[in-house]
Amino acid sequence: APLTVANFVNLAKRGFYDGLNFHRVIADFMIQGGCPEGSGRGGPGYRFEDEANNGVRHERGVLSMANAGPNTNGSQFFITHIKTDWLDGKHTVFGKVTEGLDVVDSVKQGDLINKITIEGDADAVLAAKADRVAEWNKILAA
Repeated sequence: APLTVANFVNLAKRGFYDGLNFHRVIADFMIQGGCPEGSGRGGPGYRFEDEANNGVRHERGVLSMANAGPNTNGSQFFITHIKTDWLDGKHTVFGKVTEGLDVVDSVKQGDLINKITIEGDADAVLAAKADRVAEWNKILAA
């Protein structure tokens, strides 16, 4: 899901997520964050297409895009507590929690995201989708 990863990396590197809350937390299902309004209705000011049919399934601990229907991805994401196969093909999985699932399990509604740190070669991820990232950054800067 290269476009989805580029979007998330770009937003994280810009500090977009810093200080936002987990506005939707459902026990034994998922935690959801990334809404600048804290309500579930906000986003970055743009939307982009799904990459949901990438063969990656919604298992416990996956990072996936929240959306309001087909091709409405923005900044909101969720992390699953359990396998949620009914979301396969509807939401784009683009990451996985590899350590610290106990932290995911302890998140309560309203808890804040201090900072999202990207490790690895973020520049290559952004360069691969440079045109779209530039388009998004114009909107984010407005």
